[in-house]
Amino acid sequence: MKKSVLVLMLLLSLLFVVCAFASEPEKKGEEVLAQNPISPQPKVDTGDTAWLLVSSALVLLMTPGLAFFYGGMVGKKNVLGILMQCFTIMCIISIQWILFGYSLSFAPGKGFFGALDWIGLKGVGLEPYKDYAATIPHQLFTVFQLMFAIITPALIIGAFAERMKFSAFVVFIILWSIFVYDPVCHWVWGIGGWLKEMGALDFAGGTVVHINAGIAALVSAIVIGKRRGDAHKAILPHNLPFTILGTALLWFGWFGFNAGSALSANGLAVNAFVVTNTAAAAAGLMWAVLDWIFNEKPTVLGTATGSVAGLVAITPAAGYVSALSAIVIGFSVSIFCFIAVTVIKPRFGYDDALDVFGVHCIGGIWGAIATGLFASKGINPDGANGLFFGNPKQLYVQVVAVAVTIVYSFIVSFIILKVVDIFMKIRVTDKEETMGLDLTQHHENAYTIIE
Repeated sequence: MKKSVLVLMLLLSLLFVVCAFASEPEKKGEEVLAQNPISPQPKVDTGDTAWLLVSSALVLLMTPGLAFFYGGMVGKKNVLGILMQCFTIMCIISIQWILFGYSLSFAPGKGFFGALDWIGLKGVGLEPYKDYAATIPHQLFTVFQLMFAIITPALIIGAFAERMKFSAFVVFIILWSIFVYDPVCHWVWGIGGWLKEMGALDFAGGTVVHINAGIAALVSAIVIGKRRGDAHKAILPHNLPFTILGTALLWFGWFGFNAGSALSANGLAVNAFVVTNTAAAAAGLMWAVLDWIFNEKPTVLGTATGSVAGLVAITPAAGYVSALSAIVIGFSVSIFCFIAVTVIKPRFGYDDALDVFGVHCIGGIWGAIATGLFASKGINPDGANGLFFGNPKQLYVQVVAVAVTIVYSFIVSFIILKVVDIFMKIRVTDKEETMGLDLTQHHENAYTIIE
């Protein structure tokens, strides 16, 4: 058995044992009951439950959609490597989340990490947990959040496409999910999270998902280095229909991502649905126009990229802004991301192969800031007004949340990559890179070519 597999098994076993011994769910439950002995139990709403079941499935579909989106853009000798990485993440995080990831992210705890009460979903039952969602089973909320935990590290893949050893990738994803995703998730969404207590708004994952993963992507591209030869100068998509299929699946799944984050089948979910579609359409159209102006022809890849950027930008704002604001957010994000991809990236020379930083991080930053500008309590009374509705403080809070996420994700992602590289080397050899990851990492080919 390879050393990397042994290291992985040891890591998982150690974390599970430590977390299992540290948890005391029964005692905590008794304390809560003693403090509030006659509190009525919230009831499950079948309509809300049905909607969240569908939304969870929609969000899970986004990861295979991302696999096609990325897979179509790499060379044909690396497409299976992309697909394998995405599907492996679905398997790894599904287990990690059940064992301890959900507890670290959402169990009531300190400002930095969640407590360890819900290890192995102990105490997470089929009744609602009203502090998160009062009308759906607690386990359903767990599953819905699992889908976010899956797709977030999957976004990073595009930055180091065609270069990373699969064994190192597996260890990196586990460590990154534990030490980057889980704490940031708790800060923003968990009970006791310090950014949540500060009043930061992130309806469906602008900071938790897109800025978090986008910064990690930039760090990955810098640490791993550029692709060999001239490949990094202009990566030619080997199958654009794959990319368009992936875009369509992402757009479709994003309705579960954003509208599902209302956690109920209500008017707020409808608003999130409408603004999600509107921002994606506006951003796709704007990117096509920018292509037409600066590159003489509108491109399929550009329009697809713009639509994804619009989906990213509206994600933190979906439950707080109107459809007209979504148009502004969508038009604007394509301008910002177009500049990041065509001007900033060439100037600094980092090889973010599939523009994860330029689309997800930049788009997420704009989305979080736009929330501080356009949020309205007229859309969501449980939210807050933004700058344009008389509350400049909200913009300040959003900027703080963005800055903290950037700094934390950058530093910890860098440390994780360096540590993994010391023990097992994260980059494939020159020969393996030339041959492609499909063959060298998985002994498979995506296509059979008959001469």
